[in-house]
Amino acid sequence: MNRRPLVIAAATVGVLATAAFALPNLPPNPVTDTIDHRVYKEKGKRFATAADAPARAEAAFALPSWIPKDATDVRIRVRTTGEARLIRFDLGKTPLDGPRCTAAAPKKQGEPALHARWWPRTVRSEVRTECRDSHQYQVAVRGKRVYAWTDGTPSPRTQG
Repeated sequence: MNRRPLVIAAATVGVLATAAFALPNLPPNPVTDTIDHRVYKEKGKRFATAADAPARAEAAFALPSWIPKDATDVRIRVRTTGEARLIRFDLGKTPLDGPRCTAAAPKKQGEPALHARWWPRTVRSEVRTECRDSHQYQVAVRGKRVYAWTDGTPSPRTQG
């Protein structure tokens, strides 16, 4: 009995299982970027400042208008098949002003559906809701670092 095909199949399964656990923790490179895009349906970018991000609202990596233009170390992760986003940035001299959800009561959102190495495991207890743009964001501020996410829920002011 030839066991070679069985050994090759077992090795292949082992390599794929190891890759599934290791890939999300590897630094960005063309291989992990391709897998993120094609398998996980996610893409990410990093900008030195918020002013460096695309300005057009339709652009995949355009930032919400409430993020100060002097924010630095901006990271964004987007779902390529929807509107979900993770955003992290450091505040500059311009403070992040208060929440703006005055048109109607914001809808509850769950935990972020995207995954990034730079995203903390627990931010849920620190959130406020931001509704100034087309999507409602959950925002948590830790010192000068800001974390924001959306599942694509439209802002109350844009519904109806």
